[in-house]
Formats: sequence, C-alpha cells, structure tokens
Amino acid sequence: MIPTVIFLVALLLVTLGVAAYATYAERKVAAFMQDRIGPDRAGPFGLLQPIADGVKMIMKEDFMPASANRWLFFLGPAIAMTTALLTGVVIPWGGTLDLGGTAFRLQVADPDIGILYVFAMVSIGVYGIMLGGWASNNKYALYGAIRAASQMVSYELAMGMSIVALVILTGSLSLNDIVEQQRAGLWNIVYQPLGFLLFVICAFAECNRAPFDLPECETELVGGYHTEYSSMKLGFYLFAEYVNMFISSAVISTLYFGGYDVPFLDGLGLPQNVTVVLGTVALFLKITFFIFLFMWVRWTLPRFRYDQLMDLGWKSLIPLAILNVLLTGVGYYLKNGI
Repeated sequence: MIPTVIFLVALLLVTLGVAAYATYAERKVAAFMQDRIGPDRAGPFGLLQPIADGVKMIMKEDFMPASANRWLFFLGPAIAMTTALLTGVVIPWGGTLDLGGTAFRLQVADPDIGILYVFAMVSIGVYGIMLGGWASNNKYALYGAIRAASQMVSYELAMGMSIVALVILTGSLSLNDIVEQQRAGLWNIVYQPLGFLLFVICAFAECNRAPFDLPECETELVGGYHTEYSSMKLGFYLFAEYVNMFISSAVISTLYFGGYDVPFLDGLGLPQNVTVVLGTVALFLKITFFIFLFMWVRWTLPRFRYDQLMDLGWKSLIPLAILNVLLTGVGYYLKNGI
C-alpha cells in the first residue's frame, strides 16, 4: 500500500513537471520554427521560465464577473484539471521492479477496463469546459463551450471506434495486457496503421490543440470558454491542456508503440531492475516524440473553419473508423476462423 501511494505521488509530480516544461518546450519549438530565440531570461537558457509563469499566474488578480454563477465558475477549472491528472493512473509506466525481494509494479491500477477508464475521464473533462463557459455568463465563453462539447462528441466517436478495432485485435481492454501482447510480438502500429492515424487526429481534437483549437479561437472568440478567467483558475485550464497532451502521448505510445517495450532488450541478460528502468526511459522518449508532434503540428498547420472541423469528423474520420473496424473484424475472422 505504502509503495503504491509513493508511486502515485511521484506520478503526480512527474506529470506536473512534464506539463510545466512542455510549456517551455512549446515556446522554444515555436521560436525555432519562426527563427527566434524564445525564452532565455529566467535562468540559464530560460529553464526557469515555467516557474516564473507559475508565480505570475498566482500573483495575478483573481477576477470573477458579477453576473457569473459563483460555484460553477470555480468548479469548471477544478474538473478540467482533476480529470486530466486522474487519467494517468491506469497507464503502465514500466515493468516490475524488485525492491528488496518485493515486486513493485510501475502502474498505480490495472483494471480490466483500463482503456474505458481513460475514455471516461476524457468525457468528464468536457464538463469542466462546459461549466466554465456557461457559468461565465459571457457570450464568447458560451460559444467556446458549445464548440468544445460538439467537437469532443464528434471526435470521440471516431476515437472510440479506432479502439474497438484494437480491442478486436488484442481481446482485452486492459492497458497492461495490450502492452504485454506487443512485447510478445509486433507493435500494434504494424497491424493498425489506419487506427493509429485516426486516434492521433482525434487526440488533437480532444486536447483542443491546433488545428482543432476552435473552442479557444482568439481570432473570433477572444479566448473562448476561459475568456472571463484569470489567475490560477485560468492557469488550471491552460495547464490541463498540457497535462492532457502528455497523457495522450502516453496512451498513444502504450496502445500502438509497445509502451515501455524495447525490442531485444530482454535478450541482453541485464538485471531486471536495469531492464525496467531502461523500458521506462524508452516510454518517455516515445512520449517526448509525440509531444513534439503536437507542437510541430500547432506551428505548421492553420486552424480549421468550424464547418470544416465538423465535416472532417463526421464525413471522413467516422466512415474511416467504421471501415477500419470492419477490416479488422474480417482479418481476425480469416486468421482465427471464429
């Protein structure tokens, strides 16, 4: 029990740390792509910039509109941040460590419906955005909240069906089982390239990342659902986006790229704990690549119009997801005859 609590606290701190420095990395990536320097004042190479940003957020005036719904106005960012942090508890971050003869699994919980738990947390997260937009009593915030709700509903369908195809292939909803099957054979990206592409596109939409950042489109909605927020309540909304980006990258790595699996590592005869640590490092390298992909796309592609966003989700991604499920089912039937 105590080791699990320690690991849970460590996971929380790592998640917050990665999300904080993802903001720094994004500004550096944007600067590189735009031939600028980026943050370089706060500490060596600007490495203390996330801390400076956090202090600035805390020191800002905490403003609330007079016509806002007080309790829901507070509840919105709390839900957004809490659901973002809760998602990572079912992800297997590594193998099993041997701590003085006691086996310690680098996973807080391994429910049989792990992937459904992830979807549940993602679905609850949209309530944080909806409540924030409605409780602000601001038309731009409300428009942003409505956009977020319809966008997430639209893209969750395609994302869910891409997972259905993966479940047909693996026969399990447990993230740990999915990783172990990939460790015993090939990574799922080999069998599900279309499903992977659909999942990644939908992950961009679920995280409200460009080119799907219509809910907070500053060119027409000022700031979208968090227009009326300030101080750390605004910080929670902005920070939750980076936490979701980190967790999404971890889920993509787990489902399609073997999670903490490193091909041929088990055959090197290394001590168990060394192998586990190297596997965890490999998982974080995969996560780093997908976080960079999120940033790369943001500073490369222009934002969709809202009608284009809906057309892509309903007329392209969902039919492709249905086709992927059918092809996967036919392939499974031909291979297993059941």
